[in-house]
Amino acid sequence: MKKYASYGIVLLFTLIYILSFVDRQIVAVLGTQIRDTLVLSNFQIGLLYGPAFSFVYALAGIPMGRLADKTSRKLMICVGLFVWSLMTVLSGFAASFAFLVTARVFVGLSQAMLSPAVYSYLADTFSAKQRATVFSIYASGIFIGVGLSFLVGGTVSLQYDWRVAMIVVGVPGLILAPLTWFIVREPNKKKPDESDKENILSDLKEILTKKSVVFHLVGFSFLACMGYTILAFIGNVFNDLHQRPDLIPQYGWFMFGVGVMVILSGKMADKLAEKKPNRRYLMGVFAALGGLPFYALGLYSSTPEMAFLFMGIGVLFASSYNGVAAAIIQYFVPSRKRALAGGLYLFVISVAGFGIGPPLAGWLIDFVFSGPYAVSHAIMTIVAISTAGATLSLVGAMKYYETDVLKENSDTESLNSKIK
Repeated sequence: MKKYASYGIVLLFTLIYILSFVDRQIVAVLGTQIRDTLVLSNFQIGLLYGPAFSFVYALAGIPMGRLADKTSRKLMICVGLFVWSLMTVLSGFAASFAFLVTARVFVGLSQAMLSPAVYSYLADTFSAKQRATVFSIYASGIFIGVGLSFLVGGTVSLQYDWRVAMIVVGVPGLILAPLTWFIVREPNKKKPDESDKENILSDLKEILTKKSVVFHLVGFSFLACMGYTILAFIGNVFNDLHQRPDLIPQYGWFMFGVGVMVILSGKMADKLAEKKPNRRYLMGVFAALGGLPFYALGLYSSTPEMAFLFMGIGVLFASSYNGVAAAIIQYFVPSRKRALAGGLYLFVISVAGFGIGPPLAGWLIDFVFSGPYAVSHAIMTIVAISTAGATLSLVGAMKYYETDVLKENSDTESLNSKIK
């Protein structure tokens, strides 16, 4: 019964994560409507989707991780959910770029409270050999949320407008926040040793002295940069290049498929780890290389139908890494620093993913490339660089894994290997 209750909490956290990505991604789904209504540039939309959210989200992630290690994870999850949902609803009443930027700042701050707390909660609840699977179930919420943002937000915006869509996607979180408070119970935390007097800077320095962690963060940051660039400007591919805005909400169906791929990737990572734990990183390499040919075909397809199909298949492969990435970093830190490690991971991939990818793509579209395929050239440039960078970095992480993994997190894996 306890096992089923634990998985019930995983599903609840996944639902909350779904809502976070609906509210996070909705700006990209509604981007062309917001751009035209408020008379903005592609660069401003890139800023709104990227840095306005991501820099605050990233900078807050590390202190929020420390706070989750020291205080109530349940409180942080519930407060964060309520605040970002409220800000999304208020965005529906925005009359200026400045208003939307302010709301996105608060969305970023409150969403930074969620995943570090959840990562710590799940790592304290499930054994080391289950983590990639459990974290991948949670991470599947990313793409279910993105899918719903396209399907629900895109459909509502076509039927009404982008303002109504903002309000519709924000309301469910206001309802779920108080329910979560009554459902979730705080798991026991390992008490710190008397000698554990490190501050946040020394803890971060200790984590970053491990070469595997550095390669890990760099490799998955490249993948995040590619993924968020695709999500930010896929609407431009269908709307500006192919004049088919009706395909934008339909792209959400592929996101549900990515959710399934994320879970399968986590299961496969745990399976590969039975023989050699560092092979978990192979799922990241698979994501880096798997999407490249399909993105290339989709971005330069002459028909919207083929562009839709290939871009959809590409995202199934390229975004399958998310649960594995969040789980692996937990093997390098003790339990009392798990939320901090999660916050560090989110900080780095947010700066690279949201903060660099979308605004860089918007700048390339506006100032570097020209012609009907300007958006394709811009996205493909980022995809090619990200694929190479991610592959090389994750191979490096594999090389140093055995040296850097923490003993308390590897005992179970070693025993399993011997039994095999």
